[in-house]
Amino acid sequence: MNALYWFAAPLLSFIILAVIFSPLERCFPAKQQKFFRPAWLTDLCFFLGQYLIWGSLVFGALAYCLPWLSTISPAGFRHFVQGQPWWAQAIAMVLLSDFFIYWGHRIQHQVPFLWRFHAVHHSAEHLDWLAAHREHPLDTIYTVGLINLPAYLLGFDLATLAGFTAFRGIWAIYIHSNVRLPLGPLRMLIGAPELHHWHHAKERFAGNYANLSPLMDLLFGTYRHPGHEPEALGLSEPFPRSYAGQLLHPLLPKKSPSREKNNVDA
Repeated sequence: MNALYWFAAPLLSFIILAVIFSPLERCFPAKQQKFFRPAWLTDLCFFLGQYLIWGSLVFGALAYCLPWLSTISPAGFRHFVQGQPWWAQAIAMVLLSDFFIYWGHRIQHQVPFLWRFHAVHHSAEHLDWLAAHREHPLDTIYTVGLINLPAYLLGFDLATLAGFTAFRGIWAIYIHSNVRLPLGPLRMLIGAPELHHWHHAKERFAGNYANLSPLMDLLFGTYRHPGHEPEALGLSEPFPRSYAGQLLHPLLPKKSPSREKNNVDA
């Protein structure tokens, strides 16, 4: 039964996400691209890797580390937070989480060691709901840890935290999807694929580091909305194209530019 669930859960998740996002991408496309676009199989490997292998390891590591961090804040303060109305807790959790992930994400683009792992995610040259899963597992630990860190420090209820994490995951898939919905001025308050696709432009410091809302980008001067699609997505640096190559590349010693060029198709 466990083995059956192990295989059935990713299949069911794939079907549900495809049923939700594929019609949106077909009816409101940002770019005309086929379902089986280039590198589709690579992103499928990342999807399956997350669900079959890395997901349990990532959340196991977080489950071990994050509860220990909750002891940093005084128990009285955590009880005060837990006694607030659910809507006040939700607002605080969203704002603090967005603040943490904004700066953590911005630092990923600035610090070479962190960029080595985050570059895996930015190597996608075609974005859709499946490409959202292209992420190195160590980068996932960093990102999911930052998203949930404020909730642990403030002592939020774990059931609420699980729902919040699930919502964040769906939202991350949405902003990577090949969708353009006519949001109008609402794009200043609600994160949208058109903003995040510009973040995936070949310029490493293209801006739009926020997740749920562009508020942090607006506050800190990194909001970008040129009004048209980026000419090209992906990396300006050589990078492996295979699933195994992308997992191993950040862990290997940095090569000279000439050697990296020779191994770009690894």
